[in-house]
Amino acid sequence: MESQVRGGTRWKRFAVVMVPSVAATACIGVALAQGALAASFSVSGQSFKVKAKELNGTGFSQYGAIDEGYTLTGGKAHHPVAVSVFETARIENMCQSVVTPGIPFIGSVTLKLTAGESSDAKQQVTADNLYIDVADLGADAQFRNIDIGVAAGEISRGPGMKKSEIAQKKANPYGFAQQAESAKLTDVKQTAWATTAGTFTLPGLKMKLMTGSGPGKECY
Repeated sequence: MESQVRGGTRWKRFAVVMVPSVAATACIGVALAQGALAASFSVSGQSFKVKAKELNGTGFSQYGAIDEGYTLTGGKAHHPVAVSVFETARIENMCQSVVTPGIPFIGSVTLKLTAGESSDAKQQVTADNLYIDVADLGADAQFRNIDIGVAAGEISRGPGMKKSEIAQKKANPYGFAQQAESAKLTDVKQTAWATTAGTFTLPGLKMKLMTGSGPGKECY
């Protein structure tokens, strides 16, 4: 990796490919702490993985939607997602990774973020008005006072549906949804296309770039 960085031309090529990816992922991990993201945006051509030991959330709801965005070559793309919403969330030992493939002279590069690794709740990741556009999820789940089969537009727990998604017909307010007073997810492994939040606090945030991908480099 270091020898590649020393070559001026190669570094420029690396930067051209990586900067958009790093910027997009940094928005998920850093800029969200300042509430910098809009409520609705075009997603990048890269999904990302998230792993957590435990997530405790209040004001939970979930409904279906479509994320519109791009492929890495600039084509249009549409992704069906389950939007998981939390009024507040506390996350222990969070890891997030995204792989950028096909970088000239290097190949794939993995960007990995970790935060909230402490067992002390005060040192864990926290967020409010959190929306996660999930493509795949694995976890052990426990819900309190859950309602299954609610019309999405009638969600009464937490911040509810994004009005921009309804206006742009990316979500159906009459479609299936579920909600709960609280949710506890353990051993979380998920793939997502987007995350937005009102605030996102990440104690002990660490970022690492690695050549290659797979076990030991991605979160899972």
